[in-house]
Amino acid sequence: MAPTNRLSARVAAIAESATLKVDAKAKALKAEGRPIISYAAGEPDFPTPQHVVDAAVEAVKDPKNHRYTPAPGLPELRQAIAEKTSRDSGWNVEPTQVIVTNGGKQAVYEAINAIIGDGDELLLPAPYWTTYPEVVKLAGGETVEVFAGADQNYKVTVEQLEAARTDKTKALMFVSPSNPTGAVYTPEETKAIGEWALEHGVWVIADEIYQNLTYDGVKATSIIEAVPGLAEQVILVNGVAKSFAMTGWRVGWLVAPTDIVKGASNHQSHLTSNVNNIAQRAAIAAITGPTEPIDAMRDAFNRRRKLMVEELSKVNGFRVPTPEGAFYVYADVTELLGKEYDGRTVTTSLDLADYILEEAEVAVVPGEAFGPSGYVRLSYALGDEQLLEGVQRIQKLFGTK
Repeated sequence: MAPTNRLSARVAAIAESATLKVDAKAKALKAEGRPIISYAAGEPDFPTPQHVVDAAVEAVKDPKNHRYTPAPGLPELRQAIAEKTSRDSGWNVEPTQVIVTNGGKQAVYEAINAIIGDGDELLLPAPYWTTYPEVVKLAGGETVEVFAGADQNYKVTVEQLEAARTDKTKALMFVSPSNPTGAVYTPEETKAIGEWALEHGVWVIADEIYQNLTYDGVKATSIIEAVPGLAEQVILVNGVAKSFAMTGWRVGWLVAPTDIVKGASNHQSHLTSNVNNIAQRAAIAAITGPTEPIDAMRDAFNRRRKLMVEELSKVNGFRVPTPEGAFYVYADVTELLGKEYDGRTVTTSLDLADYILEEAEVAVVPGEAFGPSGYVRLSYALGDEQLLEGVQRIQKLFGTK
């Protein structure tokens, strides 16, 4: 007799990644021959820089890379990450405080599981990246959403965090620049939140994957740089995926106090062992190599960002705060909800995204993937011509101001 409860309760409770789901639907329609333009995927459209690819090719030829290596990562890469953390996050750490993971997602998974247990609460500023709450569920914890809308440029305040804090609060997820909003906290805002966390003994998990993608002279100040006293209650998560156009290489990392690193290393030794050695060698080249290819990508993103905000702001019912980082625009579309279009009533941003996909053949991610309804995320990490055409289709669908 087959078991009735085929999945464990925790695995059964996990929701599918909404961003990947929308992207998959768009690709399926495109495969059917429809001219779909997708703003769904959060990955650069550029090739990985050539010097990084060259490093990987050389690494393939070296037999030492054909074998197991230390589970926390190659010593050379851990050293390079420690130096990058000092340079970009203002935190002088030892390589032993670094674990190399299979992409940023695994780093998030291990960070949360290292400190969140049954009944623990994690404060999650919303809008948030879709994966965070699912990982908290797996750890047995509870997510407490703290929402900030377009009127706050999608940034929560200390007062909001304090109102949400309870005696079960164990950690805060802090993301700047943000996915999905592109919002970047100012140094002053970052310091205030860091000091609040320090005062109340709240762990901070800071996802800095978009750290090097900021515009108009804005700097993403690391919370550990703003409040050095957090050194014993902070975990930094990062990776090469976004800044170096290396999403498929699957190399991320976490940086943390030594006891957290020891526990997470033990976890990883049973979970995956070491990350692919060829990809690790490529990551060394990315982190330590020339910055010109990265600067060129950022310049292209900046150009697209300005175009996207300018054109999307013309659409009736779209309110578009200007993002200062990452490569997303997060539009407030609440004005468009509760109305009828072509005989179809649109109640939620999920309905709206479906309507836009079917009628304009443009894929956007609805706000339900990231928190409350009433918003849509559009990535501008796609070619300039497609980017403009897609927005023009949306302009035609809803009209312009």
